Amino acid sequence: MMYLSNKKTIMFITGAFVSHTFWKEWIVFFESKGYKTVAPPWPHKNELPIVLRQSHPESKIAQIGLNNLVDYYIEIMDKLPEKPIIIGHSYGGLLTQILIQKELCYAGICLNSIPPANMLYFNFPFYKTIWRTSGFFSPKGKTFLMPFKDWQYYFTGKMSFEEQKESYETLLIPESRLIMRDIFTKAGKIDFKKKHNPLLFISGSEDIFTPASLNYSNFKKYKNLHSITCYKEFQDSNHLSIIHENWETIAEFIANWLIKIT
Repeated sequence: MMYLSNKKTIMFITGAFVSHTFWKEWIVFFESKGYKTVAPPWPHKNELPIVLRQSHPESKIAQIGLNNLVDYYIEIMDKLPEKPIIIGHSYGGLLTQILIQKELCYAGICLNSIPPANMLYFNFPFYKTIWRTSGFFSPKGKTFLMPFKDWQYYFTGKMSFEEQKESYETLLIPESRLIMRDIFTKAGKIDFKKKHNPLLFISGSEDIFTPASLNYSNFKKYKNLHSITCYKEFQDSNHLSIIHENWETIAEFIANWLIKIT
Protein backbone atom coordinates (compact mmCIF):
# COMPACT_ATOMS: atom_id res chain seq x y z
CA MET A 1 0.00 0.00 0.00
CA MET A 2 1.23 3.49 -0.85
CA TYR A 3 1.41 6.20 1.81
CA LEU A 4 2.12 9.89 1.72
CA SER A 5 5.67 11.20 1.76
CA ASN A 6 7.45 11.28 5.10
CA LYS A 7 7.49 15.05 4.72
CA LYS A 8 3.71 15.23 5.26
CA THR A 9 2.87 16.13 8.87
CA ILE A 10 -0.25 15.38 10.87
CA MET A 11 -1.03 17.81 13.67
CA PHE A 12 -3.39 16.48 16.34
CA ILE A 13 -5.52 19.09 18.12
CA THR A 14 -6.98 18.12 21.47
CA GLY A 15 -10.42 19.12 22.69
CA ALA A 16 -11.46 20.80 25.92
CA PHE A 17 -11.25 19.05 29.32
CA VAL A 18 -8.78 16.44 28.05
CA SER A 19 -4.99 16.08 28.14
CA HIS A 20 -3.10 15.97 24.84
CA THR A 21 -1.54 12.69 26.01
CA PHE A 22 -4.60 10.76 24.82
CA TRP A 23 -3.22 10.88 21.25
CA LYS A 24 -0.34 8.53 22.07
CA GLU A 25 -1.77 5.47 20.28
CA TRP A 26 -2.72 7.60 17.28
CA ILE A 27 0.80 8.99 17.05
CA VAL A 28 2.23 5.47 16.90
CA PHE A 29 -0.41 4.41 14.37
CA PHE A 30 0.15 7.25 11.90
CA GLU A 31 3.93 7.34 12.27
CA SER A 32 3.93 3.64 11.35
CA LYS A 33 2.32 4.71 8.07
CA GLY A 34 5.05 7.19 7.23
CA TYR A 35 3.64 10.42 8.64
CA LYS A 36 5.39 12.85 10.90
CA THR A 37 3.20 13.90 13.81
CA VAL A 38 2.89 16.69 16.34
CA ALA A 39 0.38 16.84 19.20
CA PRO A 40 1.00 20.13 21.02
CA PRO A 41 -0.82 20.73 24.31
CA TRP A 42 -3.01 23.78 24.71
CA PRO A 43 -1.33 26.77 26.42
CA HIS A 44 -0.69 26.15 30.14
CA LYS A 45 -1.57 22.44 29.74
CA ASN A 46 1.80 20.79 29.30
CA GLU A 47 1.85 19.15 32.74
CA LEU A 48 0.35 15.79 33.63
CA PRO A 49 -3.39 15.92 34.40
CA ILE A 50 -2.85 15.17 38.09
CA VAL A 51 -0.56 18.20 38.35
CA LEU A 52 -2.94 20.43 36.41
CA ARG A 53 -5.84 19.43 38.65
CA GLN A 54 -3.86 20.55 41.67
CA SER A 55 -3.82 24.09 40.27
CA HIS A 56 -7.63 24.22 40.00
CA PRO A 57 -9.41 26.67 40.25
CA GLU A 58 -6.58 29.25 40.16
CA SER A 59 -4.87 27.93 37.02
CA LYS A 60 -3.72 30.15 34.16
CA ILE A 61 -5.84 27.85 32.01
CA ALA A 62 -8.79 30.10 32.93
CA GLN A 63 -7.32 32.82 30.67
CA ILE A 64 -7.59 30.76 27.44
CA GLY A 65 -10.08 31.94 24.82
CA LEU A 66 -10.86 30.74 21.29
CA ASN A 67 -8.85 33.50 19.59
CA ASN A 68 -5.87 32.68 21.81
CA LEU A 69 -6.02 29.07 20.64
CA VAL A 70 -6.34 29.96 16.97
CA ASP A 71 -3.30 32.27 17.18
CA TYR A 72 -1.38 29.63 19.13
CA TYR A 73 -1.92 26.92 16.52
CA ILE A 74 -1.20 29.27 13.64
CA GLU A 75 2.16 30.07 15.25
CA ILE A 76 2.95 26.35 15.51
CA MET A 77 1.88 25.71 11.91
CA ASP A 78 4.04 28.57 10.64
CA LYS A 79 7.09 26.62 11.86
CA LEU A 80 6.18 23.44 9.97
CA PRO A 81 7.78 22.78 6.56
CA GLU A 82 4.40 22.68 4.78
CA LYS A 83 0.68 22.86 5.43
CA PRO A 84 -0.21 20.00 7.80
CA ILE A 85 -3.06 17.57 7.87
CA ILE A 86 -5.06 18.36 11.00
CA ILE A 87 -6.96 15.80 13.06
CA GLY A 88 -8.98 17.61 15.70
CA HIS A 89 -11.18 16.11 18.39
CA SER A 90 -14.25 17.85 19.89
CA TYR A 91 -13.20 21.49 20.42
CA GLY A 92 -10.23 20.58 18.24
CA GLY A 93 -12.75 19.80 15.50
CA LEU A 94 -14.02 23.37 15.66
CA LEU A 95 -10.43 24.64 15.54
CA THR A 96 -9.82 22.41 12.52
CA GLN A 97 -12.73 24.01 10.69
CA ILE A 98 -11.47 27.50 11.53
CA LEU A 99 -7.93 26.70 10.36
CA ILE A 100 -9.25 25.11 7.14
CA GLN A 101 -11.25 28.30 6.59
CA LYS A 102 -8.02 30.29 6.89
CA GLU A 103 -6.46 28.07 4.17
CA LEU A 104 -3.70 26.87 6.49
CA CYS A 105 -4.23 23.09 6.24
CA TYR A 106 -3.68 20.45 3.58
CA ALA A 107 -6.75 18.60 4.88
CA GLY A 108 -8.84 18.46 8.04
CA ILE A 109 -10.47 15.64 9.99
CA CYS A 110 -13.07 16.64 12.59
CA LEU A 111 -13.72 13.92 15.18
CA ASN A 112 -16.86 14.36 17.30
CA SER A 113 -16.62 18.05 16.50
CA ILE A 114 -18.15 20.96 18.36
CA PRO A 115 -20.02 22.88 15.65
CA PRO A 116 -19.40 26.50 14.61
CA ALA A 117 -21.29 29.39 16.20
CA ASN A 118 -23.56 30.01 13.24
CA MET A 119 -25.05 26.53 13.63
CA LEU A 120 -26.00 26.96 17.26
CA TYR A 121 -28.31 29.94 17.67
CA PHE A 122 -31.41 27.80 18.12
CA ASN A 123 -29.80 24.53 19.20
CA PHE A 124 -31.12 24.47 22.75
CA PRO A 125 -30.09 20.86 23.55
CA PHE A 126 -26.45 21.75 22.85
CA TYR A 127 -26.74 24.92 24.96
CA LYS A 128 -27.96 22.70 27.78
CA THR A 129 -25.08 20.27 27.32
CA ILE A 130 -22.49 23.07 27.42
CA TRP A 131 -24.18 24.57 30.48
CA ARG A 132 -24.09 21.20 32.27
CA THR A 133 -20.47 20.40 31.44
CA SER A 134 -18.66 23.73 31.73
CA GLY A 135 -20.17 25.88 34.46
CA PHE A 136 -21.31 28.17 31.66
CA PHE A 137 -22.93 30.79 33.90
CA SER A 138 -20.26 30.69 36.62
CA PRO A 139 -17.56 33.38 37.11
CA LYS A 140 -15.08 33.23 34.23
CA GLY A 141 -11.90 33.97 36.22
CA LYS A 142 -11.53 30.45 37.59
CA THR A 143 -11.26 27.08 35.89
CA PHE A 144 -14.00 24.47 35.77
CA LEU A 145 -13.42 20.80 36.63
CA MET A 146 -15.93 18.42 35.13
CA PRO A 147 -17.58 16.10 37.72
CA PHE A 148 -17.12 12.38 37.22
CA LYS A 149 -20.86 11.82 36.67
CA ASP A 150 -20.81 14.21 33.69
CA TRP A 151 -17.66 12.54 32.34
CA GLN A 152 -19.46 9.20 32.54
CA TYR A 153 -22.61 10.40 30.80
CA TYR A 154 -21.32 12.80 28.15
CA PHE A 155 -17.86 11.44 27.31
CA THR A 156 -17.49 7.75 28.18
CA GLY A 157 -20.81 6.00 27.56
CA LYS A 158 -20.47 2.36 26.48
CA MET A 159 -17.27 2.00 28.52
CA SER A 160 -17.00 -0.11 31.67
CA PHE A 161 -16.97 1.70 35.01
CA GLU A 162 -13.28 0.80 35.41
CA GLU A 163 -12.47 2.34 32.01
CA GLN A 164 -14.49 5.44 32.81
CA LYS A 165 -12.72 5.90 36.15
CA GLU A 166 -9.26 5.29 34.72
CA SER A 167 -9.79 7.70 31.82
CA TYR A 168 -11.14 10.35 34.20
CA GLU A 169 -8.09 10.08 36.45
CA THR A 170 -5.51 9.96 33.65
CA LEU A 171 -6.99 12.44 31.15
CA LEU A 172 -9.29 14.98 32.80
CA ILE A 173 -7.88 18.49 33.27
CA PRO A 174 -9.41 21.81 34.44
CA GLU A 175 -10.90 23.93 31.69
CA SER A 176 -11.36 27.59 30.85
CA ARG A 177 -14.94 28.81 31.02
CA LEU A 178 -14.06 31.39 28.39
CA ILE A 179 -13.26 28.70 25.86
CA MET A 180 -16.77 27.29 26.03
CA ARG A 181 -18.48 30.68 25.91
CA ASP A 182 -16.45 31.67 22.86
CA ILE A 183 -18.09 28.87 20.86
CA PHE A 184 -21.11 31.14 20.49
CA THR A 185 -19.22 34.28 19.42
CA LYS A 186 -18.09 35.70 16.09
CA ALA A 187 -14.74 33.94 16.58
CA GLY A 188 -16.49 30.58 16.18
CA LYS A 189 -18.26 31.34 12.89
CA ILE A 190 -17.58 29.64 9.55
CA ASP A 191 -18.37 30.70 5.99
CA PHE A 192 -19.86 27.42 4.80
CA LYS A 193 -19.96 28.53 1.16
CA LYS A 194 -16.25 29.28 0.87
CA LYS A 195 -14.09 26.87 -1.13
CA HIS A 196 -11.89 24.77 1.18
CA ASN A 197 -9.38 21.93 1.24
CA PRO A 198 -10.67 18.38 1.92
CA LEU A 199 -12.64 18.03 5.13
CA LEU A 200 -13.87 14.86 6.82
CA PHE A 201 -16.41 14.70 9.66
CA ILE A 202 -16.49 11.63 11.89
CA SER A 203 -19.17 11.00 14.50
CA GLY A 204 -20.14 8.27 16.93
CA SER A 205 -23.59 6.77 17.36
CA GLU A 206 -23.16 6.77 21.16
CA ASP A 207 -21.78 10.31 21.46
CA ILE A 208 -23.94 12.29 23.89
CA PHE A 209 -21.79 15.43 24.05
CA THR A 210 -21.73 16.15 20.29
CA PRO A 211 -24.31 13.74 18.87
CA ALA A 212 -23.99 12.20 15.42
CA SER A 213 -27.00 14.24 14.28
CA LEU A 214 -25.18 17.47 15.20
CA ASN A 215 -22.03 16.38 13.36
CA TYR A 216 -24.07 15.42 10.31
CA SER A 217 -25.80 18.81 10.34
CA ASN A 218 -22.38 20.47 10.54
CA PHE A 219 -21.22 18.45 7.52
CA LYS A 220 -24.36 19.31 5.53
CA LYS A 221 -23.87 23.04 6.14
CA TYR A 222 -20.88 23.09 3.77
CA LYS A 223 -22.25 24.14 0.39
CA ASN A 224 -19.22 24.54 -1.91
CA LEU A 225 -19.55 21.99 -4.70
CA HIS A 226 -15.90 22.45 -5.70
CA SER A 227 -14.63 21.23 -2.31
CA ILE A 228 -14.36 17.72 -0.87
CA THR A 229 -16.49 17.36 2.26
CA CYS A 230 -17.15 13.86 3.64
CA TYR A 231 -18.96 12.29 6.57
CA LYS A 232 -18.78 8.95 8.39
CA GLU A 233 -20.64 7.72 11.47
CA PHE A 234 -19.19 4.86 13.53
CA GLN A 235 -21.56 2.63 15.45
CA ASP A 236 -21.03 2.04 19.20
CA SER A 237 -18.50 4.89 19.34
CA ASN A 238 -18.70 7.47 22.15
CA HIS A 239 -17.34 11.01 22.49
CA LEU A 240 -13.87 9.79 23.47
CA SER A 241 -13.55 7.82 20.25
CA ILE A 242 -9.77 8.39 20.36
CA ILE A 243 -9.44 5.85 23.16
CA HIS A 244 -12.62 3.80 22.72
CA GLU A 245 -12.26 0.12 21.80
CA ASN A 246 -12.78 0.69 18.05
CA TRP A 247 -10.32 3.61 17.81
CA GLU A 248 -8.05 1.73 15.38
CA THR A 249 -10.93 1.14 12.97
CA ILE A 250 -11.54 4.90 12.92
CA ALA A 251 -7.83 5.65 12.47
CA GLU A 252 -7.60 3.18 9.57
CA PHE A 253 -10.62 4.79 7.90
CA ILE A 254 -8.91 8.19 8.16
CA ALA A 255 -5.65 6.81 6.77
CA ASN A 256 -7.47 5.34 3.76
CA TRP A 257 -9.39 8.59 3.21
CA LEU A 258 -6.12 10.53 3.16
CA ILE A 259 -4.75 8.21 0.49
CA LYS A 260 -7.85 8.81 -1.66
CA ILE A 261 -7.60 12.60 -1.57
CA THR A 262 -3.91 12.75 -2.56
